[in-house]
This record gives sequence, C-alpha cells and structure tokens, in this order.
Amino acid sequence: MIGRITGLLLEKHPPLVLVDVQGTGYEIDVPMSTFCKLPDIGKKVTLHTHLWVREDAHLLFGFMTEQERTLFRQLTKISGIGARTGLAILSGLNVTDLHQAVVSQDSIRLTKIPGIGKKTAERLLLELRDKIDPVAILSETGVVASNVDKDILSALLALGYNGREVNRALEQLSEGVTVSDGIMQSLKFLSKVK
Repeated sequence: MIGRITGLLLEKHPPLVLVDVQGTGYEIDVPMSTFCKLPDIGKKVTLHTHLWVREDAHLLFGFMTEQERTLFRQLTKISGIGARTGLAILSGLNVTDLHQAVVSQDSIRLTKIPGIGKKTAERLLLELRDKIDPVAILSETGVVASNVDKDILSALLALGYNGREVNRALEQLSEGVTVSDGIMQSLKFLSKVK
C-alpha cells in the first residue's frame, strides 16, 4: 500500500495532480479541499494517499491531511459510496463541516453536493453517526472551550439532543458556569426553543 508521497508537483488539472518522486510520476486524484491547498507547480508537496485497487485499474487518491484520508476511507466503506463519490463529498465539504453535518444530522447540507440525493445523504448520516465523536468536533470549532463544556455537551447528547441544539444551548451559557448549573440552564433553554 502507498501511504504517503512526497515529491515535486508537476501538473495540476482538477481533480488530477502529477507528483514526481525521484523520476517516477504519480497521477493522484485529490478532492477540491486538498487541491486548493496545493503549492505552486515545481514546489515540494506531501500527500497522504490511498491506493484503490479495481479489476481494471489501480487508482491513487491523495489528501493534504490524515483526517481527510481517514474520512475518505470511512465514506467508501458505506454501501453505494465509491471513490468518486467520496471525493465529491470531500470536495463539497471540508472535514469539520462534514463532521458537524453528521453530529447535527443535517441531510440538507449533504444534498447540496452534486450526486448526493436525499436517500444517500440519510444513509451517510446514519452510517457515520457512530463513527464521529461530537465532543471532538465541537471542540475543534471552538464551541466547547473547557472540560465543563464537554461534560455538559456529553450529558445533553446522552439525553437525546442533537449537535445543533446542543451547540445553541452551549453558546447561551455564561462564563464559569458549573456542570450541574450548565445542564439545568441548557435544558431550560432547549425547552423554550422546542
């Protein structure tokens, strides 16, 4: 398996790039999220890769970050989601946005990606729901700032609230709130919203 490639970027033709590694040129398909972060032609580039083996071809897919590659692998394990669809999803949403869509179960966000219909979006959300840690994702986005926030978030998620609702409840909490007070305030806020 080819896990990572470092070399000179020779060509960029979306979604394909050509990387020269000591005289061998590798054609690598990349999502637009990676393509936009590529250096200029002739500069050194490192891509995390995934080798896709089919009966009629060996295809190499490249990603700027390990998180993108991991998410690509999770997507392609879902029935009906192939490599091209996985690239389309990562081209339409970055890793954080896709994680937030899964946490908040936002199928509308996924249907805006070309080639993703309502049923496919719902299947994606269902399949990815248990594979994504909502606390980690909301921490990445700056919504969860402390261990107290994480405890409140975990409690609200355990009570069945979705990521979007929890996110709104956490935003209205005052600084320095305790876990128990934060949960009570959040529950009051969420009961008024519904």
